[in-house]
Amino acid sequence: MTPTQRTLAKLRSEGWLCAIVEKFNHHVKIRQDLFGFGDILAVRAEETLLIQTTSGSNVSARLEKIRGNPATALWLACPTRKIICHGWAKRGARGCRKLWTCREVAVR
Repeated sequence: MTPTQRTLAKLRSEGWLCAIVEKFNHHVKIRQDLFGFGDILAVRAEETLLIQTTSGSNVSARLEKIRGNPATALWLACPTRKIICHGWAKRGARGCRKLWTCREVAVR
């Protein structure tokens, strides 16, 4: 299961309506995010989220990428829109079974 699939399952269990907005560009063979940083668009009541999903070790690099993007300020100018970074890693106590956990960081 990919980080995107884990995030979709998490958000849907919390009542969010979700859509994947990251696309694979076959001409140049790269993945392209919505506005350069959005993998998933989620809507619930009057809130709208753009979520960047990644592995646990790449969260800081993704946050740097998001903060350096001019579209970030425009997206966050509306009080009902948020940007969240989900970092997925297996964690648990020594000697115990490791479980996938989500580190959720809001971009401000």
